[in-house]
Amino acid sequence: MRRIKSIPAKGLKTPAGTTARTFILTFFSVLFSTAMAVRRFPKPEFETNYIQPSTQIPVPRAELLAYLDVFVLLVSLSIVTWLILKKRSRLWVFAMSVFSLAYFGFYREGCVCSIGAIQNVSLALFDNTFVLPLSVLLFFILPLVFTAFFGRTFCAAVCPFGAMQDFFAFKPQALSSRLNTVLGILPYLYLGLAVLFAATGTDFIICRYDPFVGIFRFNASFGMFLFSGILLLSGVFIARPYCRFLCPYGVLLNWTSRFSRRHLTITPKECIQCRLCEHSCPYDAIEVPVTSKSPESRPVRVRKMMILTVFVPFIVLVFGYAGSRMQDTLAGVDSRVKLAKEVMALSGKQDAGYGMQDAGYKMQDDSYEIKAYKASGKTESQVYSEASAVVKKFYIGGWLFGGFIGLAIALMIGGRIMPVYRTDYVTSKGRCFSCLRCVDYCPVKS
Repeated sequence: MRRIKSIPAKGLKTPAGTTARTFILTFFSVLFSTAMAVRRFPKPEFETNYIQPSTQIPVPRAELLAYLDVFVLLVSLSIVTWLILKKRSRLWVFAMSVFSLAYFGFYREGCVCSIGAIQNVSLALFDNTFVLPLSVLLFFILPLVFTAFFGRTFCAAVCPFGAMQDFFAFKPQALSSRLNTVLGILPYLYLGLAVLFAATGTDFIICRYDPFVGIFRFNASFGMFLFSGILLLSGVFIARPYCRFLCPYGVLLNWTSRFSRRHLTITPKECIQCRLCEHSCPYDAIEVPVTSKSPESRPVRVRKMMILTVFVPFIVLVFGYAGSRMQDTLAGVDSRVKLAKEVMALSGKQDAGYGMQDAGYKMQDDSYEIKAYKASGKTESQVYSEASAVVKKFYIGGWLFGGFIGLAIALMIGGRIMPVYRTDYVTSKGRCFSCLRCVDYCPVKS
């Protein structure tokens, strides 16, 4: 066979022909690759039978759960009250406390909480724009209603805070009456500050410094975890230290329990004066008999009543004035007052005449507060005006807070100097947690 030599096409040189062939090969390679890509990744089909689900708003479900919590609270209060007044069984009350700790504590993570509801109610009373959820209001009211009729059954086994502390009360020791009185002032201070800060829209300090919610949610900071640990460990020897010497809601329960008609009694019948229950209460809530109907002469008692009549209003006014003088210190916690001080320090002013003499801030121009202030478009005068209104609120609130503390102290002193006649060992309605420990010591069972 003859060999045919390749002859370049007419008008094309060899390098140009090579370029053309390269272009043609590249073109077909791209087409081939594209075809393969189409087969490997087919065109998506948008017309399918898939149905887009409707958007679910979680608020109705959350509201339903809130009312479920209210229902569980109501049922728990009813069961515990029956166990205390009718069954008189410490074992079953303890079992209910385990349930409350599991449900209201770890399952519901301490929220909604009757203790924290104090702040919501206070803010709703002083701020018309704040909407108070009905479930929160019921959590605040229901334990008080039961307490007004049957004593502090809520504290006995429904409150998860009390239930947790009850597990650590292994060797509770009695405290002196004087120490009990001094430490008993702390819940009044806590309650007064919580109401004051909530009513002025400053902060919810009960929620911020709650020692047990962080444990229920497993997210407590180191400081709060340490505080909780100290409370629980001290509860080994001082039964329920938070309930007795810190709980602000306990103040309200103490007051309402004093009017309860069907409160827990140590013995179901007449006391036989066996004295077995005298040291059974770890909360120092058993009052011993006062055998003499008139331990003091009539002139002495009249003189004491006259002194108290003058002493109580005087103490209320003195403490109220002291509270009003603390307006700058108390208002300094509010974010609006803090911002005013920061703006004042940034602008080089010392005192804008709004009652904020302490303007010794070293503020950075790029702080988050200053950035937010600049982005808000507010003027300095607006910031100072808002801070001034807050300080005025704390001036009035300081009077009320101080007067409240003065009244609490005066009534405590009056209760100690005016003995009450009684012939039996009875529970102190205000301090008794209805835990039924004293009932186990009484030999009279029916």
